[in-house]
Amino acid sequence: MTTSRNAMLLAVALLVVFFVIMFNPIAIVGAGERGVKVTLGKVSPQSYSEGVHFVMPFISKIKTMDVRTQKTYIETEVYTKDIQQARISYVINYNLEPAYAHVVFREVGMDYVDKILMPAAEGGIKDVIGRWNAQDLVANRAAATASILKNLQEAMKGQHINVTSFQMTEINYSSTFEKAIEAKVTAEQEALKAKNKTVQIQEEAKQKLISAEAEAKSMRIRATALTQNKALVEYEAVQKWDGKMPQYMMGDSVPFVNLNK
Repeated sequence: MTTSRNAMLLAVALLVVFFVIMFNPIAIVGAGERGVKVTLGKVSPQSYSEGVHFVMPFISKIKTMDVRTQKTYIETEVYTKDIQQARISYVINYNLEPAYAHVVFREVGMDYVDKILMPAAEGGIKDVIGRWNAQDLVANRAAATASILKNLQEAMKGQHINVTSFQMTEINYSSTFEKAIEAKVTAEQEALKAKNKTVQIQEEAKQKLISAEAEAKSMRIRATALTQNKALVEYEAVQKWDGKMPQYMMGDSVPFVNLNK
């Protein structure tokens, strides 16, 4: 009896295994995913969380959608306000809103990134880049990036896609335009250098003029004083005297200033 019972249990177990393998009534939703149950072509009114779920074989199945943050690298051709062609490389971080995975699946499908996110990103980039001149865009990349991110987030709200970040990694113009920018920058630097040199020369000339005017004024004051004061003339002579009496060919040495006064 025991042997028959064991044989029966083994048969049941094998039947269950066969049923599971053949008909697969179990669906597993992994970490960072949401399940969408489809029953006879009809999408369930809810998203299924992580774990094991049972489905009716041949009637229902569960599709899984990734709701973790994902990153996409894209390149696109755009035109600036001054009609310069630029190749923009950018990165978008995004994730699907977990509670609305079934809605996105029903309305858009599994390829919602290509159908919704990328077209919106392309349009947003072209719109914002088109407001800047090429040279200004390089200097204002942060402002342009912030505008694109804000517009993209607004556009994706109703689509149940969270855009967490957007970053322009490269802005590449044609080689002709790059050379023109280099030449312009060089010319501006040379012009600034020449201007600074001119200012320096003007300042030096101004200082010399001030110094000359001060010296001339000093000389006038001294000349007037010497003319009006004989004692001051003698004082100036003493200030310049080296202590030696002048020598004459005919006669003795005599002082050139009357020291007895």
